[in-house]
Amino acid sequence: MIDLWQLLLVFTAIAIGWWLGRRGRMISADNNAALHHQYYRGLNFLINDKPDSALDTFIEALEVNAETLETHIAVGNLMRRKGEVERAIRIHQNLLSRPSLPRVHLHQAHLELARDFISAGLLDRAERLLQDLIKEASELKETAMHHLLEIYKDEKEWQQAIDIAEQLLPKRSLLKAAPATDKTITSALSHYCCELAELSLRKNDFHGARTQLKKALSYDRGCVRASLLFADIEFRTGHYAKAIKNLRKVREQDPVFIPETIALLRSSYERLGDSEGFYHSMLECLEIYPSATIVLSLVEEITAKKGQQAAADFLAKELKKRPSLLGLTKLVEFHIANSDGQSKENLTILQLLIEQLMQNKPRYQCDHCGFSVKRLHWLCPSCKQWGQIKAIRGAEGD
Repeated sequence: MIDLWQLLLVFTAIAIGWWLGRRGRMISADNNAALHHQYYRGLNFLINDKPDSALDTFIEALEVNAETLETHIAVGNLMRRKGEVERAIRIHQNLLSRPSLPRVHLHQAHLELARDFISAGLLDRAERLLQDLIKEASELKETAMHHLLEIYKDEKEWQQAIDIAEQLLPKRSLLKAAPATDKTITSALSHYCCELAELSLRKNDFHGARTQLKKALSYDRGCVRASLLFADIEFRTGHYAKAIKNLRKVREQDPVFIPETIALLRSSYERLGDSEGFYHSMLECLEIYPSATIVLSLVEEITAKKGQQAAADFLAKELKKRPSLLGLTKLVEFHIANSDGQSKENLTILQLLIEQLMQNKPRYQCDHCGFSVKRLHWLCPSCKQWGQIKAIRGAEGD
């Protein structure tokens, strides 16, 4: 239910629009009296807490024409922002029922109605309206395409999303750098292709997946997700050296994602029987991007090669450089193994406390909106941006 102050705001807006709609035009005394009657009738509904009747009366009192169109649209948008989507739809449908309005104004009402349907979750109806606008309203074509792109993304219609996004790409010039919007679209296009590649992988269609991943990298050479998926395909098809090659590309694309490569990198080197290669690869990664995950992978390798004491010494040295709860947990584990009696009991309690603290901490955060999650998402559930969720850094992170 709309509160009193919201409706008073609507009432004021329509009052101003009513006055503007009459300015400069001569009307008869009878019509003027009728409008005043409707106006005060609506106010009476408002005072008596009948918002639906009040809104209907105000809309009826305010004639729809080129001068009052913006007032109608503003009221409808206010309803939508307040969650009163049904009322917004009613207002904007009322505008579309007036064919006497100029075509450009009808297109604007068309767009607002599509936005209402999106807010209401009626995506199929919004899609039809937006497709009509793209064909008929050149002045609103780009805006309609952006809305349609969001619908296809929500419905996971990735090929349709690609078709629309490609049309939004500006014509490139060799003399000018790509604008920020261009980069945003190319990044999205690469992820749409990765989504199609993952669908192919679920069917074990490696050829189809490779085709989509090549397209992804053609849109965005820095697409980490495409390199990770390529590495997965190479590993699953027994090409372990090629898998390693693709994983190494991540270091140049975005070092932040190096920790995401470690598990598959270890498995690939193991299949090649080259544990020394993996060890040196981790040392290189640590130089490029120091992180707790990389340190712990090296600790595991040092433990296997030189024993726990050497691994504990290495870990303690790294923790002095970059303290982390993940590393501290492992260090406490080493000390528990070499302790007994009360000391071991105390260290065990400390380990449990650290683990409980870490259990409730998110591991990833969106660079765009700050949304935090425990596992990696390529599409932020909050701001809907692609590739912005990355591992949290610092003592409580990686």
